[in-house]
Amino acid sequence: MTTIDPAFLRPRLKRRAADSNKGDYGHLLIVAGCQAMPGAAVLATGAALRSGCGLVTLHSTERALQAVVNQFPSAMLSTNPDFCFSLVPEWLNRFAAIAVGPGLGTAPQTVGAISLLLMRARDLEIPMVLDADALNILAAHPELRECIPAGSVLTPHLGELKRLLPSVSDARWAEAIRALCWQTGSVLVAKGFHTEIYLPSGERLVNSTGGPGLAKGGSGDVLTGLVGGLLARGYNAADAAALGVWIHGYAGDRLTESRTEEAFDSRDLIDALHDGFARLYAD
Repeated sequence: MTTIDPAFLRPRLKRRAADSNKGDYGHLLIVAGCQAMPGAAVLATGAALRSGCGLVTLHSTERALQAVVNQFPSAMLSTNPDFCFSLVPEWLNRFAAIAVGPGLGTAPQTVGAISLLLMRARDLEIPMVLDADALNILAAHPELRECIPAGSVLTPHLGELKRLLPSVSDARWAEAIRALCWQTGSVLVAKGFHTEIYLPSGERLVNSTGGPGLAKGGSGDVLTGLVGGLLARGYNAADAAALGVWIHGYAGDRLTESRTEEAFDSRDLIDALHDGFARLYAD
């Protein structure tokens, strides 16, 4: 077991070249939100824009896109004409990573679109962050696991993890998670108090930040956008997951100090992500 702390993370940090441009830092595609749940798209997109990646495109319904552009005008937009995710964007090869799942729902159209998105991303070798309803669809259709691109990150909370791995006894829980990581070539982030990260190699990382103040709706959507942006930025799956959970938890810790565990929300987390970056880049 390895603890995720500044000493572990600092050697993994990427620096920005003085003569660089936005094209040097990756383009993230986010597939999130629907007509009934636009907020998830807002949270994931906002966090991705604070991750350091160069460009962020959100593919979603008109209502979600309008909600996002009102808060984060630097996001690029791709319209899904239906009330839910039903159409895979063209030209996926322009993206360095894809984050999918928050607020999507599980309508039949969405199941079909997720299936196609997974297969195309796998063929193009684009790593993905899979969260929320993307995980629920994987749980309902386990045959899709073979389509997960290698180097991806799965971010389930306990309920989603139990749906992904049904009928697994407590004694074999860690073994089943490691088997899933090995089979898919993916990193799994088991969200909770002292979030654990499982690697395909069998190694386990344990986060040192975060607390019960993060136990609020939308917190996971922020993490999805952040980890997706780090993947697009050029971090591998293990480092993107480790950096993401530590920075996300650190933001929650700082907000707890100033606002208590009760009185901050997931939107506040986005504005506090810089605290974690500042701590890691400090000499």
